[in-house]
Amino acid sequence: MIPTILDYSAKMFFLCMYMKGTIQYEFSAEVWRYPGPGGWFFVSLPQKMAMEIRDSLKWQEAGWGRLSAWAKIGASRWETAIWFDAKQQTYLLPLKAEIRKKENIEQLAVVGVVLYL
Repeated sequence: MIPTILDYSAKMFFLCMYMKGTIQYEFSAEVWRYPGPGGWFFVSLPQKMAMEIRDSLKWQEAGWGRLSAWAKIGASRWETAIWFDAKQQTYLLPLKAEIRKKENIEQLAVVGVVLYL
């Protein structure tokens, strides 16, 4: 049987889905709040780590420098994304209210993060 483009595409799709979330990064960072309307809470990835991620995975970014991810803080693990911020030259991980409440996270707290890309 001669492989077709469809066979190749299916294999690449499977490989991408299988590999998703298998690269693990760990860091600690201070929680900060965006000063604008809505005031989302974030942690900034260490710049060296962010540049390594960007150099390796920029081709997977969606609009506005978005990379799909899983994050873990304490006992909470959730599907999310990191966003590249050109001003800070790093990725930002948003912390939704549900996670902040479960883990008792407040602004300026230093949290340990495990990030899966």
